[in-house]
Amino acid sequence: MAADAEATKSLSGLLNGIAQKVYYNNEEITEELLKSELYPELSQDEFTALHEKMKALLKSIATADMDHGQLDAFLTAQTRKQGGGGVSAEQAAALSRFWKSQRVRVRESLLAQSRWEPGLRGLSWRVDLQTAASRGGTASHGGPVALMELELGRAGQESEFVCLEFDEAKVNQVLKKMADIQESIDSIVHRT
Repeated sequence: MAADAEATKSLSGLLNGIAQKVYYNNEEITEELLKSELYPELSQDEFTALHEKMKALLKSIATADMDHGQLDAFLTAQTRKQGGGGVSAEQAAALSRFWKSQRVRVRESLLAQSRWEPGLRGLSWRVDLQTAASRGGTASHGGPVALMELELGRAGQESEFVCLEFDEAKVNQVLKKMADIQESIDSIVHRT
């Protein structure tokens, strides 16, 4: 019984190690570290085969963002595979426990990895009307000015701020471009 508990603990550690390395960008976790800490008794080839199998199964589960029903069906199919391609009931149980506890975190990590950087964190704007006094008493007419501040940031870093200034003509150009983009999107959506 103690051997089974130890095997389950090692497999859980392996799955967590793979997640740390692949999904949470922990560069301290290496295949060598996982082998020496969790499976020192296995040969390098045996460990590599186990590591790659678990990594591929986790990738399949994570890519599909499987719910509990899909996960159970997937793991049942894996346990029924003949030969070395399938998983044991213990491995299936460990994968199930891991995914049920880590699904949200893995999903958030995958979403973060797929975003363009830097991302837009916030946007504020205002319209200023210039008066004769603010123009230094000159007679030229500047018209209203739109000021827009964009808050940009990369994950784990401080925000950067970019300030843009638009006169009426530039605002109209931006609105026209936005309308063109919307028209293109609508035409693609209506075609499919």
